[in-house]
Amino acid sequence: MTTRYVALLRAVNLGATRRVPMPRLRELLTERGYGAVRTHLASGNVLLDSALPEAELAADLTEAIQEEFALDVPVVLRTAAELAEVHAADPLGNLVTDPSRYSVTFFPEAPDPDRVAAAPKAEGGGSVLRGRELYLWLPDGFRNSGVGAVKWDQVLGVAGTNRNWNTVTKLVELTR
Repeated sequence: MTTRYVALLRAVNLGATRRVPMPRLRELLTERGYGAVRTHLASGNVLLDSALPEAELAADLTEAIQEEFALDVPVVLRTAAELAEVHAADPLGNLVTDPSRYSVTFFPEAPDPDRVAAAPKAEGGGSVLRGRELYLWLPDGFRNSGVGAVKWDQVLGVAGTNRNWNTVTKLVELTR
């Protein structure tokens, strides 16, 4: 049985050095036997069907990217159903006036709630940790919020990848 997954690649196509061309990535993953491979934007959002369990799939995608593009790219996965739940939860939606400044950081495993509680707070915004997702409402934007320079991997003890609400919404639509 196959599962529809959304693979969120961390820190690709943000500058000149970590380039992963989405057309080649789609070809590569199709060649590796994944079904219905599709990408959204150039920022590392991949939809695909796989029979592999999450941990094996993440490892295989990371290995494929390493072999093809010589990049160590962490991959965070959610099933279509899990992503729909993330979107439906929308714990800060009542505060949000601009969905491009509302985002979700996806983690491979849940960060320690005590570390999240001790993390720097954005002025005028908010954050909610729910399981493996950290929802962030940053009305002044990530860079201007005071949290843009934070080394989140070190603060939280786990590396995640962030997507704005518009992207999360579109990915949910694409999984339907």
